[in-house]
Amino acid sequence: MRSLLSSVRIISRAGHCRRALEVFEETCMALNLTRLLDLIEGMPAFAQLQASRPHKVQDRRIVLLDAAKPYLIAALYHHWRRPVLVVTARPERSKKLSEQLSAWTSADVRTFPEPDALPYERITSDPTTELERVKVLSMMVGGEKGAKTEEPFLVVASAPALMTKTVSFRDFAAACGEIKVGMDIEPYQLLRHWAAIGYQTEGVVEIPGTMSHRGGIIDIFPPTSEMPVRLEFFGNTVESIRLFDPENQRSREERESVSVTPATELLVPLQGKKSELERTLNSLDLMNLSAEMREQYEQEIAELLEGQLPRNGQFYSALFNRGSLIDYLPEDAILLLDEPQDIEKTMEELHTEAEQMRAEKLERDELPRNFPRPYFTWEEIGGKTESREGIGLTAWGADKESFQFNFAPAPNYAGQLPSFFRRVKQLLEQKRRVIVEEEESLVYLLPEIDEVDASFLARLPHIMQLLI
Repeated sequence: MRSLLSSVRIISRAGHCRRALEVFEETCMALNLTRLLDLIEGMPAFAQLQASRPHKVQDRRIVLLDAAKPYLIAALYHHWRRPVLVVTARPERSKKLSEQLSAWTSADVRTFPEPDALPYERITSDPTTELERVKVLSMMVGGEKGAKTEEPFLVVASAPALMTKTVSFRDFAAACGEIKVGMDIEPYQLLRHWAAIGYQTEGVVEIPGTMSHRGGIIDIFPPTSEMPVRLEFFGNTVESIRLFDPENQRSREERESVSVTPATELLVPLQGKKSELERTLNSLDLMNLSAEMREQYEQEIAELLEGQLPRNGQFYSALFNRGSLIDYLPEDAILLLDEPQDIEKTMEELHTEAEQMRAEKLERDELPRNFPRPYFTWEEIGGKTESREGIGLTAWGADKESFQFNFAPAPNYAGQLPSFFRRVKQLLEQKRRVIVEEEESLVYLLPEIDEVDASFLARLPHIMQLLI
């Protein structure tokens, strides 16, 4: 796992706090920095933020360094103990922020990925992307059962991921289910239901989103499970539930229950009534299409009417999906916008690009004129967030209404260890707190440092306290 925050120094003196974060591009090995989160309580801005919640925080900004954002987000999550959705402008920023947050909190931080296909693009999506999106949705509706279900969720999403329409919260939550040992249910009824929520029947279950049936045994691999699950029936009664190794198919851990969540975001064509499905699909105006494209659409529509997803089935999600990731937030959730102006700019740029692609496809007779838009605009997203407790994080633009956290960049010693140790010694003599990471590399180089005196070396074990 890579992280931008690999060295942190937090210094306090005489009740006044100054935070310094040093930024490097280093490998972060299973860091646990949660013990530093309580130090935020000494910052005046945090006390003001706490006193202003919940109503006066709405639409106000927090001003701080970019490098300090992961620490602050983790601290807010740690202190408020509420579900948090963080939105960034770009996908690469969301991935990096997720990695950084994983070092700062014990929460199971998840990234909600953007689709592989651009709006109106007809390509076969990577199943891994859709399964990861489904996994995050499952966690947000409480359908993922595991060791960390007691913790509120912490999800990071980019602007493209947030814009994309998804299955409605109501439909997704209704499709989630739990199977328990001793439950009476007809096996073929289960198989039909699971097929209707996206599971593919295979001879052997090895990857998420698949299932198999032989005799009184059903194997299924929910996207939210680390391993596939084997159900053994006696008649219509679930006699046992076991996890099994997908490589050798051997049973492992026994369970009392298992949660089965959807394996796709495109539920309506698989679950909906055929009359409603026909009405939706037949509403597409194919008259402007070329003969070749009209034939392709007619073939794919026929597959959908038979309850089968075409090879590029996600292209048709715009006809059925009306939900937003915002709809999955519970009432007490907090929405954090990382640089709101950048998010707005990115969404507007994506909207412009999508409209241009739509116009080009219409000109080439490749898209029905009344094909719906598969994403939300910035204005539509704003309408969904009005009732949410939302806070913007920005590195600039402080005003009297903002909460300004006075983090400061740490000096970069760039291998100048004598200078570094002299500075640490000065800070300790001034009764300041110093927290240093990268203990092994520093200690390894100590024999080469002649300017460090014996008294400092004697205190080194106390100074080098790794929070791992």
